[in-house]
Amino acid sequence: MARPIKKTPEQWKTEILSAAQKLFISKGYEETSISDIMAMVGGAKGMFYRCFQSKEEVMQTLGNQMFFENNPFEALKGRADLNGLQKVRELLAVNQSDTKRNSLNLQAISILKDPHILATAIEANKRILTPLWFELLEEGKRDGSIKTEYTKELSEILPLINFWLMPSVYPATAEEIHHKYLFIIEVLSKMGLPLLDNKTEAFAEQFISDISR
Repeated sequence: MARPIKKTPEQWKTEILSAAQKLFISKGYEETSISDIMAMVGGAKGMFYRCFQSKEEVMQTLGNQMFFENNPFEALKGRADLNGLQKVRELLAVNQSDTKRNSLNLQAISILKDPHILATAIEANKRILTPLWFELLEEGKRDGSIKTEYTKELSEILPLINFWLMPSVYPATAEEIHHKYLFIIEVLSKMGLPLLDNKTEAFAEQFISDISR
C-alpha cells in the first residue's frame, strides 16, 4: 500500500486559507468553525494551530493575500489613458467590483470589535496603503487633475475612512452612516479630491448599503 503523501506546513497553510475563504463567503465568518475548515481540508485541529494562532488570523491573512493578488494600485500604474484623478475614481470602482474580496470584507466587519484586531488592521492599512495613496495623489497633483496641497495628509486619512464608517467600530444607524459618507465626500472635495462621478457614486452607494445591513 502506498504511503499517504505528507504535506508540508506551507501546503497545509495554503489549503486552510482556501477552505476558509470558501466557507467564510458561503457560510459566514461567525458561523464557520475551525472544525469546519479542517473537515474541508481533511486534517486535525492541531494542524490548524500549527499554521495559525486563530480564526481571526486566517481572516487577516486572507484579506492581505487577496489584496496583493489583485492589487488595484499596481493595475492602474500603467494606464496612460487616465490622469491621476481618473485613476483614483477607477480605483474605487475596481475595489467595489471585486465581489469576492468585498464579500470577505463584509464578513470581517464583526471581528473589528476586537481592539487588538482593529489596531492590527489599522497598522496594516497605514503600512501598505498610505504609500500607495501618496504616490497616486502626487501623480494627480503633477498632472493637474488633483488640485491640493494635502497629498500627504489625504494619503494618511484615506486608508482610515472605512474604519470610521464601520458600525462595528463606530455604532451607527444606516441613516447616520450615509450622513457620514456625505460628509466624507464633501470634505475630500474641499481638499481638492472630488471623488464622485456617475460610476463611483453608484459603487459608493452600494458600499454604504452593504455595511449598513
